Amino acid sequence: NNAKTIFIRLAECVRQVITKEYELFEFRRTEVPPLLLILDRCDDAITPLLNQWTYQAMVHELLGINNNRIDLSRVPGISKDMREVVLSIGSNIKNLMEVFQKKKPKEQQKLELIADLKAFVENYPQFKKMSGTVSKHMTVVGELSRLVSEWNLLEVLEVEQELACQNDHSSALQNVKRLLQNPKVTEFDACSLVMLYPLHYEQHSSNSVSEKYRKLVSTVVEYGGRRVRGSDLFSPKDTVAITKHFLKGLKGVENVYAQHQPFLHENLDHLIKGKLKENLYPYLGPSTLRDRHQDIIVFIIGGATYEEALTVYNLNRTTPGVRIVLGGTTVHNTKSFLEEVLASGLHSQSEESSQVTSRLASRR
Repeated sequence: NNAKTIFIRLAECVRQVITKEYELFEFRRTEVPPLLLILDRCDDAITPLLNQWTYQAMVHELLGINNNRIDLSRVPGISKDMREVVLSIGSNIKNLMEVFQKKKPKEQQKLELIADLKAFVENYPQFKKMSGTVSKHMTVVGELSRLVSEWNLLEVLEVEQELACQNDHSSALQNVKRLLQNPKVTEFDACSLVMLYPLHYEQHSSNSVSEKYRKLVSTVVEYGGRRVRGSDLFSPKDTVAITKHFLKGLKGVENVYAQHQPFLHENLDHLIKGKLKENLYPYLGPSTLRDRHQDIIVFIIGGATYEEALTVYNLNRTTPGVRIVLGGTTVHNTKSFLEEVLASGLHSQSEESSQVTSRLASRR
């Protein structure tokens, strides 16, 4: 209720600014006014704790993106001119590689493997100008591939997805314990797993959390646990949602590493269909939440993620007549999210948990 009151006051302040600066908002009038949806990161603390399975998100998670720059200085054998690269993620790598395929020499090099791609780019200087972007991407992809293998991330990612999407406590507990004993799993990923576990299974959380992580886990649960969240992330309540969840379980999923959908997807789906509940999302404006809004601006206080950016992209692509823009106080990966949680001033924070977080941050 306190958070709801704060958000109502925030909405009123935004409306006052819009009224005062009305000339800035006169362009492109629509029948239904644009809608600003303000969300709180603590409503979904799961999404920023998950490793991702899309290119841009993996780069940000494993290497870090700062002002479109990627630090590759720790890549074994990296050349001086590639230690820091500016990466245009929007480049269509597939089209570029098709050009390479057409121009490749008579030897007909195979381009299926990352190593082959890198070797092809490096061994044919005549393509160097055209290959600048591809070369950067191949270096990045090669490093991602190395880290995925070195840190056993496929197995970590599968268990993370299970924790986020399934409701089998016994299986989740055993898998988390197994990974915590695996020497290839980094302390950073171990910490993320033991935070995901109690966010889902709060009533069982003491069963698997070691003393070393207990303070950190308590802080994350205090930040985004059941008591704080406006909605339940794990138990769909309406009949349609339950049916969809059941059918999804029956037929399986196309990619076990990409089962999770951020809570933002459900919010926007309901908003687009005029089904967002005003008792959960207090609303100010001349229209109502049941109106079909063409222009939607989403702003997440506490930071957005690349998984949520992908959700917005897909909804824009599949929902004709609707334009959605995503913003946030920052773009999070797991490391930046944990730093923000620990900086939030929650009383569970201690010197011990801060020291653990400092050690964890050294991974990336």
